[in-house]
Amino acid sequence: MATFPYKGVVFDFNGTLFNDHEKHLLAWQQMAKTLAGYDLSEEELEQHFHGVPNQVIIERLVGRSVDHETLEKYSQKKEALYREACLADPAHLHLLAGAEAYFDKLQAAKIPMTICSASIKANIDFFFEVFNLARWFMYEKVVYDDGSYPDKIRMYQQACHHLGLDPADVRVYEDAPSGIQNALAAGIGQIVVISPKACAIQDDRIIGIYPDFQSCV
Repeated sequence: MATFPYKGVVFDFNGTLFNDHEKHLLAWQQMAKTLAGYDLSEEELEQHFHGVPNQVIIERLVGRSVDHETLEKYSQKKEALYREACLADPAHLHLLAGAEAYFDKLQAAKIPMTICSASIKANIDFFFEVFNLARWFMYEKVVYDDGSYPDKIRMYQQACHHLGLDPADVRVYEDAPSGIQNALAAGIGQIVVISPKACAIQDDRIIGIYPDFQSCV
């Protein structure tokens, strides 16, 4: 049986397991026009929006703090636009190559795993339905943006807690520079970057960069 140099795995979702960058860009561009009256560039999305809780993004767009009711309204609107964009492109509504086989491999080895996503609950429900994630993941152990986390550092720490593991014993799969920095700050022991681009962040805990999960199988 294969041995694993980690005790558990936490997956970021958007951009890591599911290539949905363009769908988020479309949705946030529409929201930026609605809330701020300007066109959101892909560069701005990458630098300030990717992997960030909706509250932070919405308050950035409106230029002030917002109450819970307003945040919920705008957040639900943006994510509804995102899901519409996903369903409108069924050819790309699938997980990255090798992901399902890697889940099977971890499951067979009894390596605990979960998802840590900046998505809201409605999107997590959507992902569980369209990708049948219940085959591998316990819904109640998934960490998502429920409005209680100040940043993804705490989200990653909570995900490790759900696995019953110290962050130093966990491997994280991430794509976004901000998410990688947050995983490092959370004390994660190993980080694998899933991206077609080079990673500018230098840290010994970043152990590999791959375009998908085929090399993990």
